[in-house]
Amino acid sequence: MPDTLAEQLARFSAATETPNLPDAVVAESKRLVLDSIGCALAATGEPRGRIGIEYGLMTGGTGGDATILGTGDRTSVFGAAFANGELMNALDFDAVLPPGHVSPYVLPGALAFGESLGISGSELIAAVALSHEMSYRFGKAMDYLRDTKNGEVALSPVLGFSSTVFGATAAIGKVKGYDAATLANALAIAANISPVNSHRSWLAHSPSSTIKYLNAGVLVQAALTAAHFAELGHRGDLQVLDDAEHGYRRFIGTGRWVPETLTDGLGTEWRFPAESTLKPYPHCRILHAPLDALTEIVETNDIKPDEIDAIRAWGEAWVLHPVWLNREISHVHDAQFSIAHGLAVGAHRVTPSKAWQDPDLVFGSSVREVMDKTTFQPHPDWGTEIEKHPSSRPTRIEVDARGTTFSAERRFPKGSPSPDPSTLLTTDELVAKFRVNATGVLTESEVDSVLGSLLELEKVDDISGLLRSLGGTAAARTA
Repeated sequence: MPDTLAEQLARFSAATETPNLPDAVVAESKRLVLDSIGCALAATGEPRGRIGIEYGLMTGGTGGDATILGTGDRTSVFGAAFANGELMNALDFDAVLPPGHVSPYVLPGALAFGESLGISGSELIAAVALSHEMSYRFGKAMDYLRDTKNGEVALSPVLGFSSTVFGATAAIGKVKGYDAATLANALAIAANISPVNSHRSWLAHSPSSTIKYLNAGVLVQAALTAAHFAELGHRGDLQVLDDAEHGYRRFIGTGRWVPETLTDGLGTEWRFPAESTLKPYPHCRILHAPLDALTEIVETNDIKPDEIDAIRAWGEAWVLHPVWLNREISHVHDAQFSIAHGLAVGAHRVTPSKAWQDPDLVFGSSVREVMDKTTFQPHPDWGTEIEKHPSSRPTRIEVDARGTTFSAERRFPKGSPSPDPSTLLTTDELVAKFRVNATGVLTESEVDSVLGSLLELEKVDDISGLLRSLGGTAAARTA
């Protein structure tokens, strides 16, 4: 019989080695590690970050083999992986890639085990690359947040990012040196213990759950469990991905299922870098093109918040849901998703950083006053433009101030690969973002040292020293 999908994905994972990867894949994998670690460092004092740290220590104890980033704490691999997943995603500052967020789910297990086993930077890069490629392919095989039909929104009734459990499991197995047979069973087990796809519920209800669209720590623990069950001798259902009627496709409620996307050109065509998006703002990605346009207006014309009479925004057409239309900001989490609030914060020209979730800013009267003057509508060209290019986000912003209407437009937001080279977030810009995120957690000399290692990760013989140097201090989580 031909190999099942699980077996083919396992064979791909086992065979992936950094020396054989295209330069662009190696480069993007390193950028994702750099960015994700920076996002985690910035979140140690945030509510979701603190809860993740405390739960990680509760389940993992102290004095273990793995570092909780930015805290000075060491705990078990399971505890550190849980906490670091929560930290990476806490500020919503982390990278995005179909099916949505990927890095906070697929990196933490590989990092924690990589530290405990003392793997090389080159070995880590291979795990990062294969986990993002696999996640991207699952995202393209299933219903997607931005699906359209004839230029109109075609949002599925069931959505989510739980398919990242496969990339997360494969990355752990790669770091631990599993053979293809063990990896296949691990992937099959992952299918059966995958979290539900609950994203639509999260979109539809306000106030939204602060565990977000998919709890990173829980996904990471599912992947750790799947990997270890296979290692310890459990057998998975190797047909679970092939059976469209009764298998994984049904578990997660996807209407579209294109399994050939999972394996077509697998191992020879690396597709994830073409849609790998880094975020310049700690806010849901749907608002980034509007924030780019608004920033141009207020900075070019030196417009102060108290001069603004109105902000009118046109953007993504699929986001008319309570989580984004919410104007009742009762938790800093709400600030990451409210369109009106996010534009109001952007109008204040605060450096994009954890400062965007400073309670004094989030709940401040100035932000609330601008928020009350802000409106949002779907851009009429959104559907047709995204069908032309997956990174297209047609946007228009108008600001009334000083008796004048100022306007700006965007087609592609900063941070996305696109036909416009200026939209790509350069490595120098990512380094600057990392420095801002590490402020108050690492010293300047520590930042310089870890940046040197992260930027040349393939030359690091043992990543355990690097990760331990990213511990920061326990005081950082209350700073």
